[in-house]
Amino acid sequence: MRIRTGIDAVEVPRFRVALARTPQMAERLFTRAEFEAVAGRTESLAARFCVKEATMKLLGVGLGSVRFQEIETLRLPSGAPVLRLSGTAAQLANDQGCVEFSLSLTHTKMLAIAQVVALIEE
Repeated sequence: MRIRTGIDAVEVPRFRVALARTPQMAERLFTRAEFEAVAGRTESLAARFCVKEATMKLLGVGLGSVRFQEIETLRLPSGAPVLRLSGTAAQLANDQGCVEFSLSLTHTKMLAIAQVVALIEE
């Protein structure tokens, strides 16, 4: 077994402006469950966007290789974040031997950061 990691950061004010300029962007980036879980709070959405980008980095693919909605951050009853992949993202993870994911995300009013770690079966 080995691990692989991806990390990403987003400036929250810039993300807020982008969402305001292009309201349909939120529908393209986030699942309904993600949007509802954070009640549309921009800082929390920015952190979930970081999870998506960090996951793409972990999988070794660039933007456009998978749909953003195929990488979803949900919460366990305990409140801990959990990653759910579907479609092409799930297939890439499976092909690369990813058997388990762990993620950590945080945000302030200015910055959102996420790190995704995968356990890889060799």
